[in-house]
Amino acid sequence: MAAERAVPPAERRSRRPTLEPAAVKTFFRVVTTDEARQRLAEFDPVGVETVRVAAALGRVLADDLVAAVDLPHFHRANMDGYAVRAQDTFGASGSIPAYLRLAGIVEMGETATRPLRKGEAVRIATGGMLPPHADAVVMIEYADEVGDGTVEVHRSAAPWEHVLRIGEDIARGQPMFARGRRLRARDLGALTGIGLTRVKVFRRPRAALISTGDEIVPPDVDPRPGQVRNINAYSLAAMAAEAGAVVTDLGVVRDRRADLRRALERALAKHDVVLISGGSSVGAKDITLEIIGSFARSEIVFHGISVAPGKPTILARALGTPVLGLPGHPQSALVIFDVFGAPLLRILGGEERAAAFAPRRTVRARLAQNVASQPGREDYVRVSLAETAGQCVATPLAGKSGAVFNLVRADGLVCIPASAEGLDAGASVEVILL
Repeated sequence: MAAERAVPPAERRSRRPTLEPAAVKTFFRVVTTDEARQRLAEFDPVGVETVRVAAALGRVLADDLVAAVDLPHFHRANMDGYAVRAQDTFGASGSIPAYLRLAGIVEMGETATRPLRKGEAVRIATGGMLPPHADAVVMIEYADEVGDGTVEVHRSAAPWEHVLRIGEDIARGQPMFARGRRLRARDLGALTGIGLTRVKVFRRPRAALISTGDEIVPPDVDPRPGQVRNINAYSLAAMAAEAGAVVTDLGVVRDRRADLRRALERALAKHDVVLISGGSSVGAKDITLEIIGSFARSEIVFHGISVAPGKPTILARALGTPVLGLPGHPQSALVIFDVFGAPLLRILGGEERAAAFAPRRTVRARLAQNVASQPGREDYVRVSLAETAGQCVATPLAGKSGAVFNLVRADGLVCIPASAEGLDAGASVEVILL
C-alpha cells in the first residue's frame, strides 16, 4: 500500500480518539512468519527521484534499463600484440612461421582508418582499435619483429581471436538492468560505460526511530539498579541505514501516553516509516499499540508473530504510514529487525519483494549439537562458526533474549521451521550470516 501523506498536526489533534488498554489487548493475535512476510510485502515504495550515477551506489532502480549504444562501439584489441587478417596466419607454427609486413602502430585512443591489406600486421595494445579488415590479434608472445619491417608469427590466429567485437559486451537495445535492482559499485561503471550520468531510482525511505522505556538511560550515564543503557537505538539505527533508510533518531520516550503520542505524531509528520523499540508486549506499561490506535486511519496489521525470539512484534499503519513495533529485549529486537524490519525498509526503498526477504549472505554448516524447538513457531538460533577437519561447524549459543553479547558472539542464525521439533547434531544447516 502506498504511503499516504501525513495529516497536519492541528487536524490530527482535533480528531484524536482515545482507546482503552483493555480494548487494545484484543489485537494480540499471533500470525505465522509467512503471513507476516505477506503483510509486509503489501507496502509500496515511497517514491522516485533522479540522481547522479556517481551517487547511486546502493540505490534501487525505478525503471528497466536498456542499452542505448553498442559497447564497445569499435572492434577492440583484447591483448597486446599485432592486429592481423586471420587468414594470413593460417598454418603458422614455431617451426613454420608466417611472415607479415609491419604496416604501422595503432596508438591508444587513435582512430584507425587505414584498411589492413593482405599480408600486413600493425602493432596494437590492449584496448586499441582494430583497423578495417583486421579480424584477429596475435599475442605479442607469439610474434617477433625481425628488424627489416617484418613480423614473424609463430602461431595461427582464429577469426576474432583476442578481439572484443562491436556490441559484444552489450548491444544496442539489449536489456541491461531490471527495475528493482540494487546498484553495486561495478554496476555504476557499466552505466557510465554506455554514457549514462543520471539514473531514476527509488527514494530512500525516511525512517524515524523511537526508543521507549522509563528504564532507558544514555550510554554515557551510569545506570542505577533497574536501569539499562540504550542499546537498541544504536544497533537499530545502523541496521536501518544498512537496509537503505535515512534514519532520524528521535530519542528515548518515557512510558507516558502523552509523551509517546507526541513523539509518534512528530515521527509520522515527516517520515515514511516509524520504528518503535520497546512497549510492544502486553504489560501494564506496554502502551505502543494503544497510542498507534489513537491516530486517524490507524490499523493494526498484526500483533505477534509465531517466532522466537521476538514474538510480541507489531506491524501497523497510522495516518497511512507503516509503524513497526519491536520488542525491547536486545536479542529479540535485533533478530526481528534483521528478519522482518530490514526487508520492510528494502521494500519501501524499491527492492523486489523476493529479493528483499532473501538472506543477504548464507553458508552451509554442520550442526555441532542437538537443538530443541517448539512446534508451531519459527526459531532463530544464534550460532558461532568454526572450521573443524575441513568442515564448517555451527555451534548453538545459549542465552536469553535480554542478553547482549550472546548475539555479538554469534556469527549467524539458523532457522528452525515451525513444523520441526528441533534439529539433530550433524544436520546440514543454512546459516544466515550476521
